[in-house]
Amino acid sequence: TYARMETLRSPKQLTGPAHGLGNLTFQAWFRAQFGAAEWKKLDKIPRTMWMDYLRWYREVLGIPVENGVSVDGIEPEGELLRLHLLGGAPSILARKVVMATGREGTGVPSIPGFVKNLPQRFWAHSSEDIDFEGLRGKRVAVVGVGASAVDNSAEALEHGAAEVRHLIRRREMPTINKMMGIGSFGFTCGFAELPDEWRWRFMQYSFATQTPPPRGSTRRVSRHANAFFHFGKAVSSTKENQSSVRVGFSDGTSYLTDFVILGTGFLTDPMSRREFGDAAGDILLWQDVYTPPEAETSADLGRFPYLNPDFTFREKTPGQHPWLSNVYCFNYGASASLGKVSGDIPGISEGAAWMARNISATLYAEDIDRHWQGMLDYDTPELQGDEWEPSDLEPHLSESQTA
Repeated sequence: TYARMETLRSPKQLTGPAHGLGNLTFQAWFRAQFGAAEWKKLDKIPRTMWMDYLRWYREVLGIPVENGVSVDGIEPEGELLRLHLLGGAPSILARKVVMATGREGTGVPSIPGFVKNLPQRFWAHSSEDIDFEGLRGKRVAVVGVGASAVDNSAEALEHGAAEVRHLIRRREMPTINKMMGIGSFGFTCGFAELPDEWRWRFMQYSFATQTPPPRGSTRRVSRHANAFFHFGKAVSSTKENQSSVRVGFSDGTSYLTDFVILGTGFLTDPMSRREFGDAAGDILLWQDVYTPPEAETSADLGRFPYLNPDFTFREKTPGQHPWLSNVYCFNYGASASLGKVSGDIPGISEGAAWMARNISATLYAEDIDRHWQGMLDYDTPELQGDEWEPSDLEPHLSESQTA
């Protein structure tokens, strides 16, 4: 995993993936081990402790998990889908496939063009496995100031980097998480029902204002005297300079560093996912169905998949790749269509229940002939015949029909 924060951003009391079952919550797990007093003292959930909780969750529910296995491709095979795997069995068959692929979702790490010609030994994306010990005594540049950017910055500082400089395109630090201002059960349940213009407006505004890094994560960086935040420094180029890197800015200035970490997030684009093969280009996107006002344009948001209400993908050309309707987008890629219900802790249980109901309903409808035959064939008696005795109606109680 590339999670490098010390604690989760979400409040500790949220139910998370517990599906409304109190005994499955992080709070229940924590209190059972450490007691109510320790729970009261706990501020935020430590990242490594959250992983311990998820391992326990997996164990008590008996969820089969295969680590180190990835899906290389999906293709139709009759009425089924064949998943070609890396790291496990060569392939498996499934009727339905859920892409629970997290923040990366239906995309890839966003790699700016300015590192295209820079040797890989000089840079890494924040989602990669970085040798932080190898950065001891080095000058490190971190592009961006989002959550992953500051988490990687802190790791470099704590591993003894000589200096870490955040190179930030914006003139000011974003300080307000706008999505926090509208979080409610109504938003969770109602966002998907909104007209396209309202769903787009909410998401585009969130993108434009940008989510700030958590306060604790930011202070984890700023407490170091050799950490710096440089605003208004949009990187335009990088060039190898003997054993270092010259970073050029759009304002015409430049500086030397030893290593560049890209805290540039992810690019949502189904075309970049190898799982879909040739069908990737036939996935319906927001840019295919909605044209926003000029003030609300967003190329990034336009590449999000335009999903069905049950989380499944839609085709651009009906009938071209109908199997896409059997693939469920339960990741960050669903947020533009259905809201924050497929990855973030606050809404994950609602989203999972919503998707599970839809999968169950679809499977039932597809198997309706079998269910009908099952009803016809069902012959297990409710009564065994020994629960009553038949009786004749006594003559004096019977009225004459000819009277």
